Amino acid sequence: MTGEPERSQARIELADLVRLAKLAADAEAELFKRNPQGSGRYAGRLLGRALCQGAALHFIDGTNGVKDFDVWSFYAQHSDWPFPPRWRGTRDFGPSKFGRYLHDPPQYVGRRVDLLGRSLPALLGADPADVLRIYLAGRRTDSAKALAAKAVVLIDPANRAGEVVWPIIDHAS
Repeated sequence: MTGEPERSQARIELADLVRLAKLAADAEAELFKRNPQGSGRYAGRLLGRALCQGAALHFIDGTNGVKDFDVWSFYAQHSDWPFPPRWRGTRDFGPSKFGRYLHDPPQYVGRRVDLLGRSLPALLGADPADVLRIYLAGRRTDSAKALAAKAVVLIDPANRAGEVVWPIIDHAS
């Protein structure tokens, strides 16, 4: 045992969210290039990307800690073909203030970034926060239930990076 904590308590900043969005965009571009007639049909249909689950909760509360980063990309669904729901990519966040999760395989120098995607019944150009709140509130799928159990923070579009989508926070109280 190295003495390194399992969860990093380092603060997630805007630059970290931008880095995560780029890692996801690069992985998806590779996916689309490999399969232009399948998943590649979703190029240009991105609604938004979000940091989800434990790391998103850490972004909000600063206490949860980061074991890994879960980044989800959400696309406006084609009527005849969903984004491949079983697709899962991974990337290495690389050397950073977050260190590495000691139980990850040795090829990860930094925290693992898990990349997932879903297509949602929404119009291209719809507000990503609104679409995601409807998806999460409905809790119709195992994925929606799991994401709604913790937190969701937009990382793309870039001008909305850091916007908390879930849980819904009432700023009036």
